[in-house]
Amino acid sequence: MAMFSTRKPESEPPPIPVQPNGSSTSAQSPCFLSSGVSIKGDVKFRNELVIDCKVEGAINSTGALTIAENGFIRGEVRAKSVKLRGKVEGNVFATERCELLAGCTLLGDIEAPRFVVDENATFLGSAKVGTPK
Repeated sequence: MAMFSTRKPESEPPPIPVQPNGSSTSAQSPCFLSSGVSIKGDVKFRNELVIDCKVEGAINSTGALTIAENGFIRGEVRAKSVKLRGKVEGNVFATERCELLAGCTLLGDIEAPRFVVDENATFLGSAKVGTPK
C-alpha cells in the first residue's frame, strides 16, 4: 500500500536571512545573478556568487566566483577562486585557483597559484601561474 502526503507544497522558498553587514546567514547556497540582469558598476561580495548575466565593471571578492554559461564580464576580476563557463574581457586575479571550463572565453591575462584549462576553452592572454618563492 502506497502512502501519500496531503501537505500542500510551498509556493516560494523562505527568504535567506541577511545580516546588517550584508552577509547571508546561510553558508550552503551561493548568491545568484540570473540571465536578464545587467549591471554597470563594481560588484563586491564575500562568500560565493554565481553570475549568469552581464556585468560591466570590476568584480572584487574574498570568496568563490562562478561565471555561468550566459555570464559576460567586461572588467577586472579579483576573487579567491574563479570558475569560468561564460566570457570575460579583462584580467583575472585569483588568490587560490582559476578554472577555464569547456566553452568559455577569456580575453585577458591571468594570475593564479593554480590554473586549470579545459581543451575546449578559449584563452587569449598571458598567464602567471604559481606562487612566488
